[in-house]
Amino acid sequence: MKKVISTDLAPAAIGPYAQAVAVDGLVITSGQLPINPATGAFPEGIEAQTKQSLENVKAILAEAGTGMDRIVKTTVFLSDMNNFGAMNEVYATFFGEGGYPARSAVEVARLPKDALVEIEVIAAL
Repeated sequence: MKKVISTDLAPAAIGPYAQAVAVDGLVITSGQLPINPATGAFPEGIEAQTKQSLENVKAILAEAGTGMDRIVKTTVFLSDMNNFGAMNEVYATFFGEGGYPARSAVEVARLPKDALVEIEVIAAL
C-alpha cells in the first residue's frame, strides 16, 4: 500500500505532489529544490544549494524511517552543467560507508524558482 511521506524539516510541496511516497519497500522522493525550510530561501551558489537539496532529502528519508545509506538511485538536475564538478564535490560528502548509489545527472533548461540544482532519490526502507 502507498504511504505519503511528509515532514516540516523539508520544504512543503509547491504543487499537487507529495514530498515522497513509500511503496513496496521503497521511498521515492519528489525533486528537492534547495529551499531552506526554516526561511523559505535558497542559499547562494551551487555548493550551498547542493548541500541544502541533500539535507532536504535526508530529512524526508528520516521521516520515512530510512537514510542516505539506503539510497539506490539519484537523479540530479542542473541548470548549468558547468556546475557539475562543484556539485559533485558536495554530493560525495553525503555518501560514505553505504557506497555511492546509481546516478543520472542532466542539464535542464530551467528549474523551478530558478534553482541551480534539484535532486530526487529512490531509497530502500
